Amino acid sequence: MKNFHRFVAVGDSWTEGVGDPDPTRPNGLRGWADRVAEVLATRTDDFGYANFAIRGHRVGEIVEQQLGPALDLRPDLLTLQGAGNDILRTRVDLDALVGEIDTAVGRANDVGATVVLFTHGSPASGPFAALRGRIAIFNELVREVVDTRDAVLVDNWRIREARDTRLWDVDRVHLSPLGHHRAALEVLDVLGVPHEHPVFELSVAEAATRQARLRADLGWARTFVGPWAYRRLTGRSTGDGVQPKRPGLSPM
Repeated sequence: MKNFHRFVAVGDSWTEGVGDPDPTRPNGLRGWADRVAEVLATRTDDFGYANFAIRGHRVGEIVEQQLGPALDLRPDLLTLQGAGNDILRTRVDLDALVGEIDTAVGRANDVGATVVLFTHGSPASGPFAALRGRIAIFNELVREVVDTRDAVLVDNWRIREARDTRLWDVDRVHLSPLGHHRAALEVLDVLGVPHEHPVFELSVAEAATRQARLRADLGWARTFVGPWAYRRLTGRSTGDGVQPKRPGLSPM
C-alpha cells in the first residue's frame, strides 16, 4: 500500500468542510478532507496537507483558481470534488463540465498525483429529486474519466445508506459531522489505506408522516431556498471573501 506524503484537496464547500464545525481550525471547519489527512499523517514522518476548497465554487473556478496553486505543491495525492454548484444551475453542459474535470485530472497525473474523484449521491426523493437524471449522466461521465486516468472513485451514487438524513446537515446540501466522518472512510477505503475508525451503524430511523415531511420541507424552503435564490439573482456567492483554509502544505 502506497504512503502519501503531500495531500492537496480542491473543491467546493464539501471539501472545505461546511457542516462539520470546529472553531479551533482554519475557517472554523474540520470536514472529511481534514479527517483523511489526520489518518495519512500517521503513516509517514514527512506528511504535508493543503486545502484550497472554497464554498460556492463551480468547476470552472476550481480549475482556474485552485488547481494551479495546488499542483505547484507537487502533490502525490489530489482530491478533486465539485460540480454540485454547476448541476444546480438552470442550464449546464455536462459534457463540457466533465471535460474540464478530465483535463484537470490529466494535469494532476502529469505531476505524479493520484487523483480521487467523486460521483454525486442519488436524490431519490425530496426537493432535489428532479435533478436525478442530470446527476446520473454526470456520474457516468465521471466514471469514464476514472477509467482512462490515474484516478480512483468514491461512488456516492451507489452508497445507499448515504441517503440517511442523519448524515446530512439541516440545509440538506452539506454533510453533517457524521456524514463527513463517513465520507473520510470512503476515501481511505478506495485508496486502500488501513484505518481504525469505526463505521457507525445507524439504527433504523422512524418514518416521518406526510404532514411532518411537508412542514419540514416548507421550513427548509423558507430558511435556505430564499437566501440561495437571492444570491443567484444578485450574482453573489457564499464563497465571496472566503480564503482557502490551508493554502500551503503543513503538517497535521
